[in-house]
Amino acid sequence: MKTDINGCSTCQAGKENYEHYTQTIGRKTYNLVQYDYRHTDGDLFSTVAQTLEEARRRRDKWLESK
Repeated sequence: MKTDINGCSTCQAGKENYEHYTQTIGRKTYNLVQYDYRHTDGDLFSTVAQTLEEARRRRDKWLESK
């Protein structure tokens, strides 16, 4: 992500950062989202998904399991 410093997320506690990008594999191009969320306790959740909504669903599932 452009907001990372030396590959480490700079996401603030209780906030989310996301960035849309394209990935080409062979002849196929995929539109993806890199998503980071830092919990208020400092734990970082990070995922790559096809949509922002899917990334947020994964985050919500992660929050429920905490």
